[in-house]
Amino acid sequence: MRQIVLDTETTGLEASEGHRIIEIGCVELINRRLTGNTWHQYLQPDREIDAGAIEVHGITNESLADKPRFADIAGEFLAFIEGAELVIHNAPFDVGFLDHELKRIDRKLPPIGKRCRVVDTLVMARRQHPGQRNSLDALCKRYEIDNSHRELHGALLDAEILADVYLTMTGGQVTLSLDSYADSPEGQAQEAHRLPADRPPLRVITATADERAAHEARLDAIGGSSGAAAVWRQLEEKS
Repeated sequence: MRQIVLDTETTGLEASEGHRIIEIGCVELINRRLTGNTWHQYLQPDREIDAGAIEVHGITNESLADKPRFADIAGEFLAFIEGAELVIHNAPFDVGFLDHELKRIDRKLPPIGKRCRVVDTLVMARRQHPGQRNSLDALCKRYEIDNSHRELHGALLDAEILADVYLTMTGGQVTLSLDSYADSPEGQAQEAHRLPADRPPLRVITATADERAAHEARLDAIGGSSGAAAVWRQLEEKS
């Protein structure tokens, strides 16, 4: 499963008022592992950035003067996200801006929702923590994720932080280390070791009733947090 954690920064709050994307940051997950593969681009918006937006992300028109326009990088960006599941915090905002940019290029271009499935972590957080603050900073504090290096918003930095938040919200990551992936069967070929034919039979230890109940409760929790049945449940349904 390929997922792209995505964030944008913009010149203002409303695409309908002509505001534009000025930064896109993407972080790749494959089978819930951080691959280290990212996509990041600053963009020339051809309009002034609102003062309030600059206070949030610190990006100025002067710093974007030599950057490409969205139309220049659209093909590369779409190729990176094509077919992936997008993980976005407050997805309508970012997807709305991306769709607006695509329409500026060609109104016949398919919108993001036609290209990718979109998961909104803000909706997930509100479902898991109703009545509480569910901003990215609030979730970092709740899940004890270090974001002390985040003085200003930035698309790639926020996407990296959101990746950690999303994995924690949905049950954690198999490993946070790329080195351990290199040592795994997926990362390199492994030599097969055959057991001796005269080995004693393996001891089978069955789970107790309490252990089975705890297992079922954990599967219920995984299903509730991810919005889909846990893999073990799906396998049971197929068998």
